[in-house]
Amino acid sequence: MAALILVVDDDPVQRRLLEAMIRRFGYQTETAETGEEGLARLEAADKPSVNLLILDLVMPNLDGMGVLTRMRQRGITTPAIVQTAHGSIEAVISAMRAGALDFVVKPVGAERLQVSIKNALRVDALEDELRHATRRGTGELTFRDIGAKSEAMARTLRLAERAAKSSIPVLIEGESGVGKELLARAIQGGSDRRGKSFVTVNCGALPENLVESILFGHEKGAFTGATEKHAGKFAEANGGTLFLDEIGELPLDAQVKLLRALQEGEVDPVGSKRPVKVDFRLISATNQNLIELVKAGKFREDLFYRLNVFPVTIPPLRARSADIPDLARRFLARFAAEEGKRLRGLAPEAAALLASYPWPGNVRQLENAMFRAVVLADGDELTIAEFPQIAAQVTGFEVRIPPAPAATHAPVAAQAAAPERRDPSLMRLIDDNGDVRKIEDIEAELIRFALSHYHGQMSQMARKLGIGRSTLYRKMKEMGVEDDMLGEAAA
Repeated sequence: MAALILVVDDDPVQRRLLEAMIRRFGYQTETAETGEEGLARLEAADKPSVNLLILDLVMPNLDGMGVLTRMRQRGITTPAIVQTAHGSIEAVISAMRAGALDFVVKPVGAERLQVSIKNALRVDALEDELRHATRRGTGELTFRDIGAKSEAMARTLRLAERAAKSSIPVLIEGESGVGKELLARAIQGGSDRRGKSFVTVNCGALPENLVESILFGHEKGAFTGATEKHAGKFAEANGGTLFLDEIGELPLDAQVKLLRALQEGEVDPVGSKRPVKVDFRLISATNQNLIELVKAGKFREDLFYRLNVFPVTIPPLRARSADIPDLARRFLARFAAEEGKRLRGLAPEAAALLASYPWPGNVRQLENAMFRAVVLADGDELTIAEFPQIAAQVTGFEVRIPPAPAATHAPVAAQAAAPERRDPSLMRLIDDNGDVRKIEDIEAELIRFALSHYHGQMSQMARKLGIGRSTLYRKMKEMGVEDDMLGEAAA
């Protein structure tokens, strides 16, 4: 699902024009006639969240400046692009001070609007990632930090929000890579332990002979190598939250002590003569079927019922494809900033590719794919060419990779056997009357050839032709192929 853009304008003609352009760009769009309707839509909890607002400044009753002011007062962080028929410096300054990201003058051209939209979405995604990283580091991550446009994930978050309001033990279930730790941090951020310590333990990575020492601590001299006292993870989480990931991997001996810690609120450090009281909120997670482990004798039944008081299941990414665009934009913003690349976003065909892929590795695989794509990117947006391994597994998407040039010492027969490719050097320079063809005719033929050769990928076409995207768009419009190109890009 593409980004959702809300247009707020009292002029019906302007609404229809903007709506048509935005849909041609490959985004979803909704419209509102008044400022009051626009605010109500931004706050609607039962509808998909709005990614970007295009707002008219001059409207009856509640105007654009009033909408921006109320958005700030109500804590609505949706980025906004404002538009007006009067492009005065005072209007620009006022709009920016009120929180607008960009400013366009009516009637705005398609290219200017598209650039503004891509920039606004990119900036918002980067700011969102910065806020996300800050709250994660301070233990104040919230459920709003988890993208949930899909109904499946929204149900999971509603259930987790209820759990956050109590101290009940939570068991998070889901496939590897779905984001179980992120949900655990959001549960802490929504509880009365917000801002306190959040201690993570991967039970599957604990050395078997050190499990009890790492979890429950040990006294100095308790065993060979114990040269000093160690508090243990339970003590580290005192007053905060303990997150036990892959709980199904915990050895049976340690399970006994974990059960005692849950029942009595105290742990027995290795070598200690007395138990230590601990106050913690336990959240556990697993990608296994714990009931099957209980039946196989690999997990204690009494501990299972103690942990499984409030189970929460995170659906796999393939079951919540509506969340993919927002996740991809956030990863793109982060990695582009880390790699020092100015990327405006995803091309429509690349977004369609990501939404069509089943993602067996879930969110973790998507994150890694976006990282690789950012590193590969040469243009100002990510196209199918940056996702060759994904495109190879999805029907209807193809990445054209030119064949390697033949070696100079290769036999003539081998060169003749190489696949033939259409050669642009065969372009006619003489017309039917025997005169030299006009430059604009040759240029038009070259652009049409590039459009076919690069499958309408505008960034790649402009780069290979050695001209700017804006110049390319203008020339294509003059040639009368702009509508065909936009139609292919939105398909």
